[in-house]
Amino acid sequence: MPVPSLLAVYAHPDDESLWSGGVLARHAAAGARTGVVTTTWAADTPRAAELAQALRILGAGEPRMLGYADARAPQSAPGSVRLLDAPLDETVRQLVAHLREFRPQIVVTHDAYGGLTGHPDHVHTHRVTMLAVQASGLDQLYPDAGEPWQPSALYLATHPHTAARALAPHLARADKAIHSVPDEHITAAVDVSPWLEQKVAAMLAHHTEVKRGATPGLLANLPPAAREQVLSTEYYTRHNPCPTTAPQTELTA
Repeated sequence: MPVPSLLAVYAHPDDESLWSGGVLARHAAAGARTGVVTTTWAADTPRAAELAQALRILGAGEPRMLGYADARAPQSAPGSVRLLDAPLDETVRQLVAHLREFRPQIVVTHDAYGGLTGHPDHVHTHRVTMLAVQASGLDQLYPDAGEPWQPSALYLATHPHTAARALAPHLARADKAIHSVPDEHITAAVDVSPWLEQKVAAMLAHHTEVKRGATPGLLANLPPAAREQVLSTEYYTRHNPCPTTAPQTELTA
């Protein structure tokens, strides 16, 4: 059975490599179409160039950037509004256009917490993606954004409590909350250890974040045993955007 096409939607350059780099590499290696939409940062910035390098490593095509400004980095998109301040309908329409053009069977994005960090751009990207996946299949919504297309499955990248506890000592967040879900909420725990080298290389491609001591560098530069422990499994919860009578498309197929 062919591995399903996959489009990941994340807030910032580096999120795709950190939280779904293994799944993206795995699907690409199996011959599936894979891609990434990034909701913040402009295409002519250094971090966009780093994103392009990371996606080449993962086999995930060229960057697809909505071009909004990062909530905490006005230099991310000079002259553009912050993602959080953009009209919701405008942002959803842009993402619907990408969904209808790419026509993925699976969509992956942040969970409702916005991942471990709870960054407001992550949370908002989750909300936009949930709305866009539903709207994409409805022909009377955004008719100018392409022919309707309904993804078969939506997976939310997350961490169970047990994995979050193992990861916490390696993060620079000793005084901040780390968001995770009960272990029984996980519907896909994907072993990406065969693609760990690619995932780490993609994380390190985000040189700006590595240099400033952010999460990509902290985790990619761990000793090999610790790095394998915290990065070789990716966790997701599944939402079904279409009727339950439709064929099931699995992330781990």
